[in-house]
Amino acid sequence: MFRKLTETIYASPQIGLAEVEQAKALGITLIVNNRPEGESEDQVAGPEIEAAAQAAGIDYVAIPVTHSGFSQQQVTAMADALERTQGPVLAYCRSGTRSTLLWALAQAKAGADLDDVAAKAAQAGYDVSPVRQIMDVLAASAR
Repeated sequence: MFRKLTETIYASPQIGLAEVEQAKALGITLIVNNRPEGESEDQVAGPEIEAAAQAAGIDYVAIPVTHSGFSQQQVTAMADALERTQGPVLAYCRSGTRSTLLWALAQAKAGADLDDVAAKAAQAGYDVSPVRQIMDVLAASAR
């Protein structure tokens, strides 16, 4: 269920409480919730995931992303969360796509090689082409 983007970043569809335990077993140190509350009736609420994460000794942050797109604030929040984390990260949303796209944007903001970012996302089954132009702009600003 967890798709490996890099050695320290995983993306996932919606997780439940059992997946928090799986994350702990993988050594995940931060769970990033990119799903807005109430997006679907069957999703586990963020506060429940947060409580389970905290009980497992895993940090938690919510950076909800709607289907309307990404903001600079969300990209900065993701970049900051990734930068200050000292271990593997699991980011999730409904399918893992928004989490992957937000990770890609954060990588672009940090000046990463965009072709490498796109290749890593593709290896995990995600396509960053919907945000590639924004990635280019963010990467140009990082130089």
